[in-house]
Amino acid sequence: MTAALFENVGKVYKTGWFARSGIPAVRDVSLTVPMGSVFGLLGPNRAGKTTLVKLLLSLARPTVGHVARFGEPIANRRTLSRVGYMHENHAFPRYLSAGEVLNFYGGLSGVSGEELPRRADALLERVGLADRKREPISRFSKGMVQRLGLAQALINEPDLLILDEPTEGLDLLGRHLLRDIAREFKAAGKTVLLVSHVLSEVEELCDEVAVLVAGRVAFRGTMAALTRDPATGAQRPLESALRPLYTQPETAE
Repeated sequence: MTAALFENVGKVYKTGWFARSGIPAVRDVSLTVPMGSVFGLLGPNRAGKTTLVKLLLSLARPTVGHVARFGEPIANRRTLSRVGYMHENHAFPRYLSAGEVLNFYGGLSGVSGEELPRRADALLERVGLADRKREPISRFSKGMVQRLGLAQALINEPDLLILDEPTEGLDLLGRHLLRDIAREFKAAGKTVLLVSHVLSEVEELCDEVAVLVAGRVAFRGTMAALTRDPATGAQRPLESALRPLYTQPETAE
């Protein structure tokens, strides 16, 4: 079983009067995100990465093609209970406390009864916020909100964890915690989809990557294959491998 599947997916956002024109966000994208892996999604700004994440989270529908979670069409929203999502900019109600946020999102994810407060307390301890459980988020720093966002993404014990620029605002210890969790997911046979511009994270954590450029897949394969110099066969820095892909917007897989 795959964690996520995109088959010949295209997405056009309609614009203009009577939606007669449109902006293509992704075009003919085919990707498989296997279970038990850390999969990186790379690309310059406006490459289509956010659109793919929205499709996977059922926040948008493909114009053409097929998208699946755990082998089921994205129309089957029951599989969303197996997904955790951490965004770079969280919009938690700032009057809620950290504990209330986890209770609210845990309930939305189907966690209930005595299990929910147990998980919430354990996660707050894990992310270093146990002593701020009853404090309103309005008093939190950006890094603390990011830590809470990580706890929220884990409250339903997901099989697929989507990390969208997750280290924004995190300190050194927070980044190490995030990397530890990604490794734990892989060891447990679960999946992490990492969307990041921080190349050191991608190099350290990802087994495979896909590079999107201008809405198309410009590369899909292992890190070793991506960083191999086609002329010499030697390994090169990830930045050096990505630069020619990023500057060729019509490159396709």
